[in-house]
Amino acid sequence: MFNKNIKLIIAGLIIAFGIYQFFESNIGNGIFLLLFSSIFIFLYFKNELILLAFLKLRKQDLEGAKVWLDKIKNPETALVKKQQGYYNYLNGIMVSQTNLTQAEKFFKKAIELGLSMDQDLALAKLQLAGIAMTKRRKMEATNLLNEAKKLDKHNMLKDQIKMMQQQMKKI
Repeated sequence: MFNKNIKLIIAGLIIAFGIYQFFESNIGNGIFLLLFSSIFIFLYFKNELILLAFLKLRKQDLEGAKVWLDKIKNPETALVKKQQGYYNYLNGIMVSQTNLTQAEKFFKKAIELGLSMDQDLALAKLQLAGIAMTKRRKMEATNLLNEAKKLDKHNMLKDQIKMMQQQMKKI
């Protein structure tokens, strides 16, 4: 909701007032304010609108997730680099149902900007492999599948990767 710089300014002001409360011997107020400022610092690194979009996506509500993502104006300036990656990642997931070319652009941009978790990166590469496979680019799909396999350390995507490899043999 707030710009990323405004979040830091608010956190700084709350921390300053918390320190002032320590000097005034209001230790409880100071501790509370320091803990309260951590919310704004957390929201600097994890955008609240992206978190709400993830929650909607978890409930399989693609339209609701799109509504939350559409509220982000100018993602290049409003979001940190990793948040921009997740913004593109979520848009790619939602668009992949209808427009593969646009989804491919979103996933490539997300991988370029970076994703924090290896599982998310593996899923993005798996989606890109599926798109490449539908467009008959077998070499690119094979490379992306191998990269996704390496990133999937907990074997959460094992079945999907096997299924894609079987489909690749048919091409």
